[in-house]
Amino acid sequence: MHYNHAISGVAAASRPSSAKPSSAKATSDDVLIGLIAKGDKDAMRVLFARHNLRVFRFLIRMVGNEATAEDLLNEVFVHVWRTADRFEARSQVSTWILGIARYKALTALRGRSFDELDEEVAEAIEDTADDPEVAVQKAERSALLQSCLSQLSTAHRQVVDLVYYHEQSIEEVAQIIGVPQNTVKTRVFHARKRIAELMAAQGVQRAWL
Repeated sequence: MHYNHAISGVAAASRPSSAKPSSAKATSDDVLIGLIAKGDKDAMRVLFARHNLRVFRFLIRMVGNEATAEDLLNEVFVHVWRTADRFEARSQVSTWILGIARYKALTALRGRSFDELDEEVAEAIEDTADDPEVAVQKAERSALLQSCLSQLSTAHRQVVDLVYYHEQSIEEVAQIIGVPQNTVKTRVFHARKRIAELMAAQGVQRAWL
């Protein structure tokens, strides 16, 4: 079975979606990967529905462009379909998928600058339905934080994104980016310190990380 046919209408040429099939809520990611390895298209759809929005947000913060992030999202899940039989369960499925996403993003950005974030990055961050004053305050806070994040090194921005936006553990981040756990801890420490310095320069004495 050709993998492109299997994900037709799922990842290919589709916008990220938060919809989740209710009948599949109890099915674990590990079980889904096992089914996908056997060519189960329905399992692929469920896995995509469960993780696509999270992966898309990770990608857009890495590449800073919505269209590129959507293309990479498709590539990530095509890769998942093709390599599901090689998943060895050394980490959580979500960690494995984010590792694939990171590799795809770095490959796409090779030769390009990481130093600028597109305005779409900030716009992609969802907010709850607050009153206008609170909404404005949150928008200003998010814009400031995104500006600070854009000034971090690539390595520091990646660990901040994974730890705080995707709630990955230090161990999981180490698996995703392929460095020792102590290196991740050091990068988080220096990233937080740098963000605090950048915010202080803007007159903000407390960071939000």
